[in-house]
Amino acid sequence: MKEVSKGARVVVGMSGGVDSSVAAMLLKEQGYDVIGIFMKNWDDTDEFGVCTATEDYEDVIRVCNQLDIPYYAVNFEKQYWDKVFTYFLDEYKIGRTPNPDVICNKEIKFKAFLDHALSLGADYVATGHYARVVRENGEVHMLRGKDVNKDQTYFLNQLTEQQLSKVLFPLGDMEKPEVRELAAQANLATASKKDSTGICFIGERNFKEFLSGYLPAQKGNMENFDGKIVGQHDGLMYYTIGQRRGLGIGGDGEPWFVIGKDMDRNVLYVEQGFDHELLYSDSIISDNVSWISEEDTPDTFECTAKFRYRQQDNKVTVERLNDSKVKVIFHEPIRAIAPGQAVVFYQGEECLGGGTINQVYRDNKQLTYVG
Repeated sequence: MKEVSKGARVVVGMSGGVDSSVAAMLLKEQGYDVIGIFMKNWDDTDEFGVCTATEDYEDVIRVCNQLDIPYYAVNFEKQYWDKVFTYFLDEYKIGRTPNPDVICNKEIKFKAFLDHALSLGADYVATGHYARVVRENGEVHMLRGKDVNKDQTYFLNQLTEQQLSKVLFPLGDMEKPEVRELAAQANLATASKKDSTGICFIGERNFKEFLSGYLPAQKGNMENFDGKIVGQHDGLMYYTIGQRRGLGIGGDGEPWFVIGKDMDRNVLYVEQGFDHELLYSDSIISDNVSWISEEDTPDTFECTAKFRYRQQDNKVTVERLNDSKVKVIFHEPIRAIAPGQAVVFYQGEECLGGGTINQVYRDNKQLTYVG
């Protein structure tokens, strides 16, 4: 595999934020032929007719003019609806907690966008993600970003070696304060712009209000595992495993936490205590597993895994059940694992790939988390 050559054409996915702005600036300074492209994935016009995507694109235009690079906008709303938002709704319908950012990276940013960029004659695409791509001995590896607080490999776990061979992450060896400082020194239009948070199609809106516009909510009982009714829930889709806030259960003793869901009876299971034993599991089954390396993965191996973005690594043993399904055995019990979320595997600094959490077990018994 050839190394990245200066002068190559790089199409940068620009969001109107500081990270992608600095990524484009660094590539331009390094001698690449840089083109900025803004992806419109969602119509987020509010009740006042204001669309934040329009504001973001205006920031892209300002930055590209400052950098003296061409810019375009491309509309992926249909692809986003079909591949990401439909998945998001389908997962909530069955009581799971999806991670649309993982699917967006897989289907939109590094598939639809990558294909579009290549059609423009690009040699590579680049984004402002905090991750590293290493090319050596004809292989491509993805490593965690240097900034451990911003590392985004968790959300990039579904990318393949073939996709990554066409990807550059200019911020991978940087920390966020350094990125902000470079933007300020260059007087970029986005230098002081606040980072976006949450899922792009929800934005600053109330999550429950947004979701209820697409899925009908049915109120029901909150029960403990002895069958005692302790409260009422607003709809099972609004709750995730381990959740404490928003339950509205008073009384004496320790706080209440979500333990599981019974979709057939429309019951939300809750118990008291942060360390309640039913919040802990010792293994999972994961499907839709994708490995970054094209080389064969061993049938059984040890590594570390993350089950949520903001989580320390956990030592695990992975047993391959088939090409896209694995059993993951924890070396120590882990708290509040939610079906629908991503499990991502690491060997040291390298991200190996990941999958979707399907079933959760304790002592070989499936926990009543969904179903």
